Amino acid sequence: MAAGAAILSMSDSNRPMKQITVLFFATLKDRAGTKQTAIDLPVDALVRDLKAQVIEMFPGLAEASGSILVSVNRTYAFDDDFIPADAEVAFFPPVSGGVEPLTIAALTEREIDILGLLQKITTSSTGAACFFTGMVRGVTRRDNPHETVYLEYEAYQPMAEAKMHQIAEEIRHRWPTIEGIAIVQRIGHLEPGAPAVIIACSAAHRDTGVFDAARYGIDRLKEIVPVWKKEVGPQGEEWVEGEYLPTSHD
Repeated sequence: MAAGAAILSMSDSNRPMKQITVLFFATLKDRAGTKQTAIDLPVDALVRDLKAQVIEMFPGLAEASGSILVSVNRTYAFDDDFIPADAEVAFFPPVSGGVEPLTIAALTEREIDILGLLQKITTSSTGAACFFTGMVRGVTRRDNPHETVYLEYEAYQPMAEAKMHQIAEEIRHRWPTIEGIAIVQRIGHLEPGAPAVIIACSAAHRDTGVFDAARYGIDRLKEIVPVWKKEVGPQGEEWVEGEYLPTSHD
């Protein structure tokens, strides 16, 4: 641990540092070979920075990186969350309680890997998967006909990812047979033909709700996930706003 911390301190010698305690539980404790460690990080470090540093220090965690859950001061935390000084951080796998749900909820500036998502939400019992793919239209013929040169997507990232996880929980509540869920939204510059959002659900059989669940997922995303798009075309540019106003139940 000291060596890893020293490397980070040397590379960030001109930045003020903070020390945090990281606790490991269950399989991650076994992979790390320790129950806890102390790590020095730059004061502006985020959860994603900490995860990268911890995996570098404990390479045995690398294989589990996609399923590591993080809490900061006993509250679930996500990649873009800030870590305060002297924080108690815990790394642990999904909690016990039956089959581990396969849930992916993310914003990305990269091209969406549809085949990769399918592999990640597939289990040995999966027999059906339904994907909804929202794409950037170059020409809109319905309602207000116009052309689109490109779209710019912007998101309030920490809240957007939290709401994506909420949607996944709502789907599982309504369709308990769903095995895997992927909700991925692209942000940044997107040109016509590019997939902008993916909602995917998997289950053992096609008649167990995968179609309805995927439809529900995209409808809810359009209602409660804070993502906006600016449409740019020959006629100029305009932010496209929705009409749904969330309530206290959302």
